Amino acid sequence: MKRSGARLGQHFLKHAWAARALAHAVGVQSGETILEIGPGRGILTRELLTLGPVVAIEKDEALVALLNETFSEEIAIGRLTIVPADIRDITPAKLGLKGYVLAANIPYYITGEIIRQFLESEPQPRAMALLIQKEVAQRITSKTESILSLSVKAYGTPKIAGKVPRSHFSPPPNVDSAILAVTDISKKFFETTREEDFFKVVRTGFASKRKFLANNLSVVFEKTTVTDALQKAGIAEKARAEDVPLEKWRGLVRVLTSQE
Repeated sequence: MKRSGARLGQHFLKHAWAARALAHAVGVQSGETILEIGPGRGILTRELLTLGPVVAIEKDEALVALLNETFSEEIAIGRLTIVPADIRDITPAKLGLKGYVLAANIPYYITGEIIRQFLESEPQPRAMALLIQKEVAQRITSKTESILSLSVKAYGTPKIAGKVPRSHFSPPPNVDSAILAVTDISKKFFETTREEDFFKVVRTGFASKRKFLANNLSVVFEKTTVTDALQKAGIAEKARAEDVPLEKWRGLVRVLTSQE
């Protein structure tokens, strides 16, 4: 039988320095609660508890029992709350969270899902720090855009706060990791642009990487409308989706959706 957690795709941190770096990357402020996803054996939990009260969501029953035993004192005084559940079935509202930040060492295979879940949630975390695959973190923070990078940048400011080699995990994954910090999370970007419209246009624009942005958009929108929108948004006619920065996407979305 596989060790607890391994079957869920978890790779546990072995060294406190990495957990400490992740904990401090989220920048906890006075009065905030820290939401931790997948605390595992509690190495990150211990560091987070030095910064503020923690609500930890853990799916694995054996790990829940271990955490309850390890942190019995912190649980008794209300500093730590362990919630036995799958984070994908939980919302911040259900947990009663208001002012909070998110910190987690999450399984790679749910990275995109978790990021999307909490950036779109109500209420949103003020900031998040996630230990994820290094290549994914680099893609999110790159100036060469993707659907993922734009989806994150529309809600906050991402940066790589540190790198953690695979040797610092048990069991070691096949790739290195990085701490992705996303700060200043809000929905201000969407005050003048609907989320639904933005993501519709972005997904259409990236439909085929080999094609120019104009050609991809012309599958859904009238060719003349696309040409006009690109001009008004200050985007070159032969630009590719990956070369268009976030602000120009907003201008493009406004023009395209206003003419539907």
